[in-house]
Amino acid sequence: MKKSLIIANIIIVAMFVALIGLSFSNSIAIRTSVDSRVVYQGDGSKNNVSFMINVYQGNEYIEQILDIMDIYQVKTTFFVGGSWAVKNLDLVKEIYARGHELGNHGFYHRDQDTLDFDGNCQEISLCHKVISENLGVNMSLFAPPSGAYNITTVDAAVSLNYTTIMWTRDTIDWRDQDSELIYNRAIKDLSNGDLILMHPTKKSVEALPDILKYAIDSGFNPTTVSNCL
Repeated sequence: MKKSLIIANIIIVAMFVALIGLSFSNSIAIRTSVDSRVVYQGDGSKNNVSFMINVYQGNEYIEQILDIMDIYQVKTTFFVGGSWAVKNLDLVKEIYARGHELGNHGFYHRDQDTLDFDGNCQEISLCHKVISENLGVNMSLFAPPSGAYNITTVDAAVSLNYTTIMWTRDTIDWRDQDSELIYNRAIKDLSNGDLILMHPTKKSVEALPDILKYAIDSGFNPTTVSNCL
């Protein structure tokens, strides 16, 4: 009886530790992929890192982010949602005019892993069309909304000459409105080629100057996703 109780307690503890580990990994870094064609980290032989920004909302913070990037002479990649871009073409043009890279974030912010091949193609191509027709830019990097993708998603992206981009670490700034927490998630154990996911939120704006300063002072070169690959 005692032996059975001990074994049961060991199993419970092991499950608890596993859950903690999973939660931690989801908030800091995701390095596994169902497809080798999906990029989670850039070239580790170079000191480039990218604080890439996914945009579907947060219009009021874009200009502030651009100003901070200018101060630190940093260019990055903004993955824009097509439906957002249609409503905010002036902001998209401003992002591009300031020298930043534009990436594709789908059109309606759908979970791409729930779509068939044609649905995936439509989400990517509609966003591509908006940017191509209005800015003359042919994007080549695709960041699946919510990080939701499967092999069909990747196949669709490849068919449209896109590389699927995920992230090395996620600041989860859209959920956790805490600038110190965002800062720590962005810079903890920063390594060559890291792709750090951010969004245009108030607390991200507050944390961004310190994030960029830390990266630069530590010998990293914050730059676009393309330069990290």
